[in-house]
Amino acid sequence: MAVAPKLTFYHSPNTRSTATMILLEELGAPYELRLLDNKKGEQREPAYLAINPMGKVPAIVHEGQLVTETVAIFIHLADAFPAMGLAPASGDPLRGAYLRWMVYYAAAFEPAVVDKAMKREQAPLAMSPYGDFDTMLKTLTDQLDRGPFILGDHYSAADVLWATGLGWTTMFGIVPLSPSIAGYIGRIKARPVFERVRLKDEERAQGLVT
Repeated sequence: MAVAPKLTFYHSPNTRSTATMILLEELGAPYELRLLDNKKGEQREPAYLAINPMGKVPAIVHEGQLVTETVAIFIHLADAFPAMGLAPASGDPLRGAYLRWMVYYAAAFEPAVVDKAMKREQAPLAMSPYGDFDTMLKTLTDQLDRGPFILGDHYSAADVLWATGLGWTTMFGIVPLSPSIAGYIGRIKARPVFERVRLKDEERAQGLVT
């Protein structure tokens, strides 16, 4: 008899939770998929709000532990499946840089791109979580130029996070598609798992598969 996965993944196709699906596939982690139809508002129904009161995907329950927020999920999963080497272990010289760039995504990049997308006036530097947009972006692209990956020669969960995030923000013109960013996205998204998940998500969005 097959053993049920100890990891439940709440996902809506073609949303930011797609990045988590890519990571799960990269890790080879067994999981039970729970699909939510955002167009029908299922992420706002009581059953899911009991999981995540924010009404957002992704969310996971792993061995009884609820984890929400994409960066927290990434850190948790990559550490939980160490055999794939997608997270430098504690004590590894790359661990600090890995954590820095994971948190930079949520703490600086996302607030900056949301402000820009909404055409909001930037807060005074002392009040802004990212300083100013240009400095935030240059700090990132300087790191990408040290490539081929965000940790240099080491591919990690951070690359899944950044390639997907840069993919959608450049697609909508929020982040300029510079040669540095385009080259980075191309390198990471050339990995077969990205196309495999994209195609499967398209089928799920059309109700063709579960």
